[in-house]
Amino acid sequence: MLDMKLPKGVQVFERGWLSSNNVLFVGDASCALVDSGYSTHSEQTVELVQSALGIRSLDLLLNTHLHSDHCGGNAALQHVYPELETLIPPGQAALVTMWDAEALTYLPTGQLCPRFTYDACLLPGTEVRLADLMWQIHAAPGHDPHSVVLFEPSSRTLISADALWEKGFGVVFPELEGESAFSEVGATLDLIEQLSPHWVIPGHGPVFGYRPEILARSRERLGAFVTNPARHAHHAAKVLLKFKLLEQQQLPYADFADWAASTRYFQLIRTRFFLAIPMVDWIAQLTDELVRSAVARKEGAMVFNA
Repeated sequence: MLDMKLPKGVQVFERGWLSSNNVLFVGDASCALVDSGYSTHSEQTVELVQSALGIRSLDLLLNTHLHSDHCGGNAALQHVYPELETLIPPGQAALVTMWDAEALTYLPTGQLCPRFTYDACLLPGTEVRLADLMWQIHAAPGHDPHSVVLFEPSSRTLISADALWEKGFGVVFPELEGESAFSEVGATLDLIEQLSPHWVIPGHGPVFGYRPEILARSRERLGAFVTNPARHAHHAAKVLLKFKLLEQQQLPYADFADWAASTRYFQLIRTRFFLAIPMVDWIAQLTDELVRSAVARKEGAMVFNA
């Protein structure tokens, strides 16, 4: 029902939490996709695009930012559509060219992302034509320092990526590395308030109608993280564990715990915030919290996504 309110030619593939949502634009002159999901879902991403486009080709691929769940399908789409032009935010363009999987955070988070190429950059302060309308490109740092959001002013439609969900926003990854970024989250929320969108297409979850209380809740959540950064770090660690369960669905708990202990982001978070707790106990505590929240399940020696 909500899709009917979006601009003509815009279709949203709501993908869940392992893969970001994909936004397909079908215009008279060209077809485009914003964000491509996670690598293990790339076959499904290609099938969704091909089913929607039929004999038409995908001409343009845009990434709001380069976290693995937003660009993991890039390589598959580039293979299927050899003439595809790929646009990424400028901040990590050099890292993509040399393919520095460490600096791009794929290795530190223990996540997968097949190597892809890019053709040009999404420059904040400019516009891009999608489905025959001009969409504004705005810098949206915080969750990721290089992220952008896209805004179409006539319909007041915002593609918010992970800067704003109906119930919150994405983990503020720079803060986990010791870089100040909570203030950038606040500035991005201020930007969204100024844009005053009518419809929001988030990076995860359903399309929703913007309401002031949504932003108020996000600001309240941000304030709690600013007051207690360890609370944010604890949340981030559970998000990364849940992501691994979404990717694997099930695996021996010993392997799950070993993966976390050897993954740099867990080492980083524990060193900065929870050093008093042995790694093995910390991972067990986090896993138990996921189980109590009914988003994971343990049976014998196995741990399952739930």
